[in-house]
Amino acid sequence: MARTLSRMAHEILERHSDPRRLALVGVRSRGVPLARRLARLLLEAAGVEPAVGALDISLYRDDFTSLAAQPITKGTDILFSIDGRTVVLVDDVLYTGRTVRAALDQLIDFGRPARIELAVLVDRGHRELPIRADYVGRTLATSRDEAVQVLVTEQDGRDEVQLLRKPEPTTAHSSAGLRPRAAAKQRSRSKPRDGSATGRARPVGKASARRKPVRRGAR
Repeated sequence: MARTLSRMAHEILERHSDPRRLALVGVRSRGVPLARRLARLLLEAAGVEPAVGALDISLYRDDFTSLAAQPITKGTDILFSIDGRTVVLVDDVLYTGRTVRAALDQLIDFGRPARIELAVLVDRGHRELPIRADYVGRTLATSRDEAVQVLVTEQDGRDEVQLLRKPEPTTAHSSAGLRPRAAAKQRSRSKPRDGSATGRARPVGKASARRKPVRRGAR
């Protein structure tokens, strides 16, 4: 990860020779420590450290209504003007592009930057919006049933990129429509022989027998 971030920092310097006109804004949560690392690498390479900020997009997500009633927010920390600057959004993973869209919406509320660029550590594909990154650390071929998790020393104690298999959803099989053979036999046995709806046998005995007529005068 250190070599990847170093290469990304040099790519940023190739496009922007004066870091003082730059601002690196990390998307919470792991985009923030990545932005700070890139700023330190730019300082080592150019002798000037760009401004660094943090962006919390929780309230700008397009699925905000499906989140908890009171979502936990860590706050946005941009203590400088972005007007006329080149802002580099920094995030850990680029997936559908919806996170970046929310970050752009919030960033525009802070001012009018001259340009907005995107730097991501991992691009895993499967875009749902027409968004691409200007600086990419690694491109991974993934499927939608996989998850990419980035760990950083500042928050997780180590630097690591994990490719995980998402757990398969468990579906309970409904018993409706599934008729065991034994139950079918039991129902066929309980069916009345005479076709009556009640299923009870017709009474047979003295009440139903007819008495033989007796002629008068017969002994």
